[in-house]
Amino acid sequence: MYFLTGWPRRLLCPLKSQEEPFHLRPSSQRFYFAVLSETQLSIWFSRPSVLIVSYIESAKAAVQFGVYQKAEWKPDDSMIAVATAKGYVLLFDVLGGADGKSLYEPVYPRGSPRVRVTPGYKEEQCAPALSLEMKKPVDLEAPITSLQSLQDDLLLCTADGYLHVLHWDGLGSNGRKAVCLTTIPFSLDLQSARGGPSLDLEGVHICCMEYCVTLDGFAVVLSDGRLGFITPLSNTITTDLQGVWAADVNDGTCVAVNNKYRLMAFGCASGSVLVYMIDSTTGSMQLSHKLELTPKHFPDVYNKTGPVKLICWSPDYSVAMVTWECGGLSLWSVFGAHLICTLGEDFAYRSDGTKKDPVKISSMSWGAEGYHLWVLPNKHERQGEEEEEQQQEDKEDKEEGEEGEMASSPQPSVQAGILQFQFIKSALTVNPCTSNQEQVLLHGEDRLYLTCGDLSQVHSASEPHPHSHMNPHDSSPLHHPPDPDSPLSQGLSTLLGHKHWHVVQIHSTYLESNWPIRFAAIDTAGQCMAVAGRRGLAHYSLCTRKWKLFGNVTQEQNMTVTGGLAWWKDFVVVACYNFTDQQEQLRLYQRSSNLDNAFASVTKLHSDTLLLNVFRDMVILFRADCSICLYGLERRNDSPHPTASVELLQEVSMSRYIPHPALVVSVTLTSVRTETGITLKAPQQACMAESIMLNLAGQLIMLQRDRSGPQVREKETPANNKKLLPFCPPVVLAQCVENVWTTCRSNRKKRHLLEALWLSCGEAGMKVWLPLFPRDHRKPHSFLSRRIMLPFHINIYPLAVLFEDALVLGATNESVLYDGLQGSSEPLEALFPYCTVERTSQIYLHHILRQLLVRNLGEQALMLAQSCASLPYFPHVMELMVHVVLEEEATSREPIPDPLLPTVAKFITEFPLFLQTIVHCARKTEYALWNYLFAAVGNPKDLFEECLMAQDLDTAASYLIILQNMEVPAVSRQHATLLFNTALEHGKWDLCRHMIRFLKAIGSGEMETPPPTPTTQEPSSGGFEFFRNRSISLSQSADAIATGKFNLQKTFSMPSGPSVKGRDAECAENMYIDMMLWRHARHLLEQVRLRDLGCFSAQLGFELIGWLCRERNRVARVEDFVCALKRLHKDFLWPFPVVPGGSISSPLKNGRCRTVLSTRLLKSQSADSLLNSDMDTAPPQAASTSHTWLDGLGQTSKDMDAASSAHSNRHSPQTHDAFLSLLTNKVEEYSVGSATDLTETSSVVDGDWTMVDESSSTLSLSQAELEHISMELANKGPHKSQVQLRYLLHVFMEAGCLEWCVVIGLILRDANVIKQVIGFLDSPEVPQETVQSVRGGLLAVDAWVSADCLGYKPFLNLIQPQLQDLMDSAAEQVQPEAFQPGGLSSKLGAAEGPGSAAAPRAEDGRGATAPPGLAPPSLEPAGSFPRPSHEDCPPELTEEQGEDEGAYDCTLS
Repeated sequence: MYFLTGWPRRLLCPLKSQEEPFHLRPSSQRFYFAVLSETQLSIWFSRPSVLIVSYIESAKAAVQFGVYQKAEWKPDDSMIAVATAKGYVLLFDVLGGADGKSLYEPVYPRGSPRVRVTPGYKEEQCAPALSLEMKKPVDLEAPITSLQSLQDDLLLCTADGYLHVLHWDGLGSNGRKAVCLTTIPFSLDLQSARGGPSLDLEGVHICCMEYCVTLDGFAVVLSDGRLGFITPLSNTITTDLQGVWAADVNDGTCVAVNNKYRLMAFGCASGSVLVYMIDSTTGSMQLSHKLELTPKHFPDVYNKTGPVKLICWSPDYSVAMVTWECGGLSLWSVFGAHLICTLGEDFAYRSDGTKKDPVKISSMSWGAEGYHLWVLPNKHERQGEEEEEQQQEDKEDKEEGEEGEMASSPQPSVQAGILQFQFIKSALTVNPCTSNQEQVLLHGEDRLYLTCGDLSQVHSASEPHPHSHMNPHDSSPLHHPPDPDSPLSQGLSTLLGHKHWHVVQIHSTYLESNWPIRFAAIDTAGQCMAVAGRRGLAHYSLCTRKWKLFGNVTQEQNMTVTGGLAWWKDFVVVACYNFTDQQEQLRLYQRSSNLDNAFASVTKLHSDTLLLNVFRDMVILFRADCSICLYGLERRNDSPHPTASVELLQEVSMSRYIPHPALVVSVTLTSVRTETGITLKAPQQACMAESIMLNLAGQLIMLQRDRSGPQVREKETPANNKKLLPFCPPVVLAQCVENVWTTCRSNRKKRHLLEALWLSCGEAGMKVWLPLFPRDHRKPHSFLSRRIMLPFHINIYPLAVLFEDALVLGATNESVLYDGLQGSSEPLEALFPYCTVERTSQIYLHHILRQLLVRNLGEQALMLAQSCASLPYFPHVMELMVHVVLEEEATSREPIPDPLLPTVAKFITEFPLFLQTIVHCARKTEYALWNYLFAAVGNPKDLFEECLMAQDLDTAASYLIILQNMEVPAVSRQHATLLFNTALEHGKWDLCRHMIRFLKAIGSGEMETPPPTPTTQEPSSGGFEFFRNRSISLSQSADAIATGKFNLQKTFSMPSGPSVKGRDAECAENMYIDMMLWRHARHLLEQVRLRDLGCFSAQLGFELIGWLCRERNRVARVEDFVCALKRLHKDFLWPFPVVPGGSISSPLKNGRCRTVLSTRLLKSQSADSLLNSDMDTAPPQAASTSHTWLDGLGQTSKDMDAASSAHSNRHSPQTHDAFLSLLTNKVEEYSVGSATDLTETSSVVDGDWTMVDESSSTLSLSQAELEHISMELANKGPHKSQVQLRYLLHVFMEAGCLEWCVVIGLILRDANVIKQVIGFLDSPEVPQETVQSVRGGLLAVDAWVSADCLGYKPFLNLIQPQLQDLMDSAAEQVQPEAFQPGGLSSKLGAAEGPGSAAAPRAEDGRGATAPPGLAPPSLEPAGSFPRPSHEDCPPELTEEQGEDEGAYDCTLS
């Protein structure tokens, strides 16, 4: 509503004086301020804020009259009355101002464009030259306690209990009347006035009084503290007075009346403000509400404020400012919503926590239109010796420069200061047109604040929402954010995206001559604003970032906006007064045309317009004769400039219901109706203007169309003579209403929200008048009302409602401390914090759902919730609802007869996010309330099992924490085991790691530290990466093992702990976890899921080599080589090889094996990444090898990557902590020479083939060789898969699982591997069944290749000599014809050492995926540790080393 901004200004009085000003009184228009000190009357101008004239009383007269006390202006600003201490009234004539002489004028440089266009045109910037002339004083012979100006009279109250009425002009014998207070009968209401008990007023006088125009009476505070209201029963003021008094109050101190809302605010000695209204039937005073500080928000000061000193209503009567004897300012909205208080937070405390003295205020007043609050700080007696002390205590004095100078100067004369607090206010306060409900528009003295973005979004908006043209950021027009696919209405991201305002400076040329700005409006799209000041109007477009002003200043100065302005399509609709024709007009100016009357459409009006509003193509006007007019608008495009035609549709007289036209706060046309025909079948009626909402002094009155008569069907009436239906008599919907929001949009899915009426009701929060729909076209219950009014509280002051998004937008004051300038005299900036205004928003849906459930309207709540289920914060809404109800009911001291929590729980089960809502709510609530919660929603064990069934493992993990706190350890271990196994099965490695930690914690009694809730799975965690820092050869000692970055302790851990008992428990726990891990590994290996096994090992630090050593002759056998080979092809996205040469066109026989498409290969880089995930595990030991395998590169299999491999090997010692992952942003497809399509599909290239380029340019390759290279490329899978397979090969080789080595060797088509394995088979250590298994497996593969996959044929031919050896050495001879060698020469060189698979082959060691440093760090670089070749190192040693390594793993650390 009103918000404090910036620092207060200090206005220094230019006249040096011993006297401090203590009283401030504004003129009727608030352009002038009368300031009183003891013998001095000064007049200040408001803009510029300067002193115009000062009248100083002579010493002789000062003795006669006494010091000045109070002042009052005549309504036409021509006179000022001053009351003095000795009972005199001094009347001053204010002269000048009319002849055009100015005291201050703006001076423009020569050649400035600002020239006066019209001769008689006067700029408002000039401060007029005034003079004061005293007339004959009037002696009332008693101290004057109160002055009140009426139209032609001046009313004074004196301490002897009289009311005096002085005529402003006639001061003869008939110019004065006096009424004694004791002659006025006082009663509790007007009905009992004649015979009831009267108040004894002997010796009592009025100490404060204010006249209320709309109540036609005086609110008074009597000297004994009682509150009363005096009303004249006849037309003359002084005769026939009747008083009513408020019961039970006797500590009144001051009063202020609110004419617009007919309220009287009485300040009390207790520090609270009582706001009374007059009951229209009995005439008694009824307490409406209180304004008081609450102990909740102001625990330190709420009862230490002292009596209320002053109350000031703003010029638009929407807020009241209150100050107390002890100082401080506090702002409340008209019905009690608290907005600002300077007794708390940064206003009351310095940054070091010390308390500041609050500013004590002797007088205050609002400036023009409420943009400023003029404040006179309190000054105590100032003797010379107290001067410096006072300066330290009351820091208001002056800016610091003068302060220092004055403190040192001996003379006591000081410059008086006035503080000017600056405010910005909501446009709704004076121009409550609801045409645009989804923007917040605030206006300050010279700028507008709005919450909307750029127009760069307009054309790309995906939804045809009226507020879809917005950017999520108020940025430059170049900024195009990605299109949001959310189901949410488009404007939401804009309206909530950040806390910053879009600030538009009002054009200075317009402001100079037309200050202050009275009205502001914004269009529905939030792209155009219009403002109207004293005369004329101007509008601004966010698209062009330009203001449009009247080209002809005469036209601008000839009109003044009276009834407000609004936007309709691209027209500004204005209700204004034309000074030339002296008549009211309704004008429409088109946005894109020049601002000129030539392009305006003008309609004459018969009476002054007070309010205006737009609904679809209709304008509704409220006029000063209490009638309402409806006009229809139509756009015309026939002329070169589009115009609008206006026709009168309907007039409704309201004079019977409205006592005074000034009481109408807002008038709105809506589509809201009550009983008549609300059905789900007819949403189109929601678009019609069905009713008028009138806010009459806080009472919301509704006039509906009368559909009781015979209804004419729309088709039968021609369009041009449709007669609008009359309106029914008004119905009161609600009391204490400050603002009303409704929309003319319709949306079938969210009818509850869009057809509702939203009310802001001050301290009572908000209310919504919600429609109730029968479900699924059922006949509605006869007893069920069609609408229901639901109240709810929110923490912000509402300024706009987003209907579909179920949000309220508001603004809040924030403050920033700046007290760097500490010292004996603090400047103003250190005393007050710098104030800013921030945007806020709040969800209200949970309040409404709860209110519906309380009223047993669960079906309506369900329909409403389902319509909003797509909102991004819907889960939060559900949590809030559970949380609020739980907190209330579980902490209640009395038993609750009808608890709501079970109903809420049942309601939430209707939604899929039930399980997660409950657990999130529980974890945000204290443990003491859990039993109450789970008694209502169900046993956490059952909910945990439901999560497992629904495979929602993260939520299940949260329930595990609940179980751990609520159940015995055995139960939580049992459930943790269940979850652990499920997580292993689903590959949720992050969760698995948490579960290992959790299970260990249970075992070692670390119950106090429950594991953190697992965060959602990272996208990378599908795979295993190479172990970081883990390239350890067997020759290194165990101590040298670098542990890397651990999140988990190693799974196989040595007992270590404070006590033997603790150690035993930990050992047992570790064993328990190990058993589960072994079981899972066995399960994966049985199902030939090598890729998953690798992920599992890498992610959880599972010692794969040690485990495989133990399982070598059990589960680590290969039953079916062909199935295993096929499964590896599938898992690693590895293409089946194609046949070279002539058969390229159909590489696969029978078409049974299809190559993998490039799309799958490209996918494999990201989602199924085996490489990107973090590895927190202990290293497997890699054996290093010699270079011998490079020797046999024959020409048939030229490997271009040798150079690259050597390069990466050279660098690998520096490659700790590397991540091997493909950089998806620069994937290209590459083919070499005459490669087929397959070449491109199966090679994912990311800088891997640079060496290819070089080698193919430097070597002269024959056509056949090029074709061979292209075939090689075609037959390779993704680089990542290759790295992973090489790693697995190394692991199986280390563990001595020779059958798996053969299968991986086959898929990699690496002859060295096959040769090496067959070499091992001769060793006596290898069991006979392994030899037979390998032999049988290879025969099966050969048979399958011959039948189904000829691409493997060349490779089998290549390794034919080894196969022949294997066959020959077998006990049972197999006919060699089975292999049909192709006579290809073998490329094998000398046999290699047992660890040879550990060395990356040239293709795999490519410095692939990233800069050169990112070679696979898992393996020791080839040749970096000398190792005997196979001839020197017998197989027995190899086996021993393998076993040792396994055992060594188990006992490590």
